[in-house]
Amino acid sequence: MLDYIRDPNEITRRSFEIIEAEADLASLPKDIQPVAARIVHACGMPDVTADLAYSEGAGVAGLKALQSGAPILCDVRMVASGLMTRRLAAKNPVSVTIDEPGSEDFARRTGQTRSAAGIELAATRLKDSIVVIGNAPTALFRLLELLAGGAERPALVLGFPVGFVGAAESKAALAANDLGLAYIALHGRRGGSAMAAAALNALILGRAP
Repeated sequence: MLDYIRDPNEITRRSFEIIEAEADLASLPKDIQPVAARIVHACGMPDVTADLAYSEGAGVAGLKALQSGAPILCDVRMVASGLMTRRLAAKNPVSVTIDEPGSEDFARRTGQTRSAAGIELAATRLKDSIVVIGNAPTALFRLLELLAGGAERPALVLGFPVGFVGAAESKAALAANDLGLAYIALHGRRGGSAMAAAALNALILGRAP
């Protein structure tokens, strides 16, 4: 038999003990610390906390939105699949914007990605929602364009698109927004669905383990 920890609770406890020791959580606001811990847990990179960007009170805004039953709009199914939906006390509805009816045809007609088209088609549900983007930079860019054009404002935007084309730029645009948006994002090329889901899961749980 190989020597490894088999108890899932002990694995979780040890994991967050190591995160506490290796990640610079103390320098972050209290409402962002559990979010940062979950993101580190999802990616295994303690240094990722240095790239976190957030508006003042963003964690608190997210908690309040969840408690009020705010809809959760995810850009892709991978994000939605990673959410701890059973822990949503207010039974918040979760939808995947890339799967909006007609998104593929709309993307083709308007000359944009399906991810961006999905966000546009879901624009009527943005008000007081939580938008979680873990894949496509174009979805985040389009969201910002829609909001600048007068679309109703979400309660919180979690910006974690990943990749080499537009990922860093879209998150920089989110962090520089002058729309009064509450947001949590990860600067640079790193990101992805696992980290995006982890960020919201921290708010769903209300704490790190």
